[in-house]
Amino acid sequence: MGLPALEFSDCYLDSPQFRDRLKSHELELDKTNKFIKELIKDGKALIQALKNLSTAKRKFAESLNEFKFQCIGDAETDDEICIAKSLQEFAGVLQNLEDERTRMIENADDVLIMPLERFRKEQISAAKEAKKKYDKETEKYCAVLEKHLSLSAKKKEAHLHEADSQVDHVRQHFYEVSLEYVFKVQEVQERKMFDFVEPLLAFLQGLFTYYHHGYELAKDFNHFKTDLTISIQNTRNRFESTRSEVECLMRKMKENPHEHKSISHDTMEGYLFVQEKRSFVSTWVKHYCTYHREPKRVTMVLFDQKSGGKVGEEESFTLKSCTRRKTDSIEKRFCFDVEAVDRPGVITMQALSEEDRRLWMEAMDGREPVRCQVAQLDVVGFNVVKKFIYAVETRGIDEQGLYRIVGVNSRVQKLLGLAMDPKTCADVELDSTEWEIKTITSAIKYYLRMLPAPLMTYQYQRSFIKAAKLDNQEARITEIHSIIHRLPEKNRQMLDLLTKHLANVASHHQQNLMTVANLGVVFGPTLLRPQEETVAAIMDIKFQNIVVEILIENHERVSQTVIPGGGQANLQLNLQPRRKSAESKAPSCSERPLTLFHTPTHTQKGRQEHNSLFTTHTLLRCSKCQSGQEASTLPEICSPASPRSPSWPMFSASSSPQPASSTSSDSSPIRCVTTTRQLCPPLQLRSHLLTHNANSGALHCCTPSSSPPPPCMITDRQFLITLSVPGRKARALYACKAEHISELSFIAGTIFENVHHSREPGWLEGILDGRKGLIPENYVEFL
Repeated sequence: MGLPALEFSDCYLDSPQFRDRLKSHELELDKTNKFIKELIKDGKALIQALKNLSTAKRKFAESLNEFKFQCIGDAETDDEICIAKSLQEFAGVLQNLEDERTRMIENADDVLIMPLERFRKEQISAAKEAKKKYDKETEKYCAVLEKHLSLSAKKKEAHLHEADSQVDHVRQHFYEVSLEYVFKVQEVQERKMFDFVEPLLAFLQGLFTYYHHGYELAKDFNHFKTDLTISIQNTRNRFESTRSEVECLMRKMKENPHEHKSISHDTMEGYLFVQEKRSFVSTWVKHYCTYHREPKRVTMVLFDQKSGGKVGEEESFTLKSCTRRKTDSIEKRFCFDVEAVDRPGVITMQALSEEDRRLWMEAMDGREPVRCQVAQLDVVGFNVVKKFIYAVETRGIDEQGLYRIVGVNSRVQKLLGLAMDPKTCADVELDSTEWEIKTITSAIKYYLRMLPAPLMTYQYQRSFIKAAKLDNQEARITEIHSIIHRLPEKNRQMLDLLTKHLANVASHHQQNLMTVANLGVVFGPTLLRPQEETVAAIMDIKFQNIVVEILIENHERVSQTVIPGGGQANLQLNLQPRRKSAESKAPSCSERPLTLFHTPTHTQKGRQEHNSLFTTHTLLRCSKCQSGQEASTLPEICSPASPRSPSWPMFSASSSPQPASSTSSDSSPIRCVTTTRQLCPPLQLRSHLLTHNANSGALHCCTPSSSPPPPCMITDRQFLITLSVPGRKARALYACKAEHISELSFIAGTIFENVHHSREPGWLEGILDGRKGLIPENYVEFL
């Protein structure tokens, strides 16, 4: 029930009921005053707590921002980069949120504390002052009235009249003060409904603004949160795979530590105890020794793990000889003597075990273990892999976990043994239920692991890893594309066969759940296995997976392009690079492409037609083919010693007779016959072939493939020329860094002006940004 209303007319009556009603209003004002005091106190405590919270969150954000992830290896994957910068992103969000909180705290005093204190001081305090004045006037009025009523009636009339006037004046003043007090009490009761509540509403509005700002930040952060969630999941999946590999390696090393010891044919390192002879006694001091076989240099560093890892001075000498020490000549075991070229006397060393001494002796004597080869990239291997792939694609392309689920090892080895044995390979029926799909897929992987070297070779293993570590995705694809065409011919053919199949598997990922990423995890360590099994090599598995993913996703681009800069239908004759890198240098994207022969101009064409070495009668003349006869082969016109690159699009010899069919009375239809011998400059085959009318016949060019070449019509005086038109524009297909002052540096997509052939074979001459220089011919295409 609410407070009773105070009527102004009751101020004149001043009844006990009026005093009770006024008392209830006064009690309510006291209660409101106490509540506001407590609210102001709690509000200040809240603001201080918010300040402390903001300070703590800012400190937390600073700690996040200062921490930097250190990943294992010399490069990071895109997922690891995303995770590494996540802490900075978190810190940025927290800092932004705390900036908004600071603004809210700064406004809290103005919108909450000060209005409440103002209401308490100006309104409630004023009502209290009015009450004091009202109580004082009440006492004064009552005293004057009692005094007046005690006057004797015998007083003089003038005196009584003066006393009446005085009482009337006091009574009037009391009524006025009573009215003002009642007005003030009711005013405060009414004003507290908005003057008290409005600051609270403003404070809550500030809170809502702060929380809305947080909501907006959360919406803006949602995109990064999604990417980060995917990156975390990918990293967790890689971790599980890597952890199992590392754990497996650890178990292997626990079971057979000597078999998995890091051994190099060129270096040997480890702990040895070196004998130091003094006056009457000899001591054995522990050293960490390294031996480099090529310069025959031994380095010794005084080091003992028990002393806290303090490293002593380094000593080195050139090895002259190493002799095993007999046990009857020294009381210590596992000893051998070393003589130095640049140091007098004999140095006696003690190995840690007999096996350790044997390894040191082998390293210093230069003996190397022979590694057995189990499988080869030969006709048998290709037939087996093709047969397996056909079975997988026809029987189980949609099986879940294809290639990830492994078969029983004994069954896998039995299948592979039967399939690779010439006596039993014809009896293997892969269509029967005897062979599960997981057994066939495991056999493919097992065959690839049986190869003496990984399919993508030890030579280019580091080059592929470096390419996968490039920042730009297009640069990764371009560099991997370039390295693929440096692989040996058989390796590239098998890789093309495999990646085409894996691309087909990935296209059915909705059914088999094997995405490109999953296939990369399965085949990365197999196709790019390192020469030495180390923890660092295992940490590079993620980049091996990336290489395989790129090969699968870009299979068409990689397989159908001959070399960087060449079109799908181009047949080009290649020379050696303009400059060779050192053999020990790993190939990179900045290395030179295989250059092309200089193509003849129109004037040169006339002279070359009379040159007996390159006449069409010698090079392209074809005899008529009769039914049942073999197609004629192109004659050898180059030195057999000419170099041949595996990436050249050479013609392959026809393996079986091809029947002829007549299409014209003027020309003899034949199969496009190829030879494994190299054709000589300046003639080269281009993608833009000359076409003729029906009288001269049509000419088609064939690229290397397993299918028979298409039929072609060749006349007596017909050959192919690439025309060089001066003043044309060209666009760069690949980035190139100049290695000579005469060359131009450029990135992919660069447009060159006035491009024409230079005097140097395989190089064009053009203008870029006003500078004239050389451009690799197969790095650009004409516009």
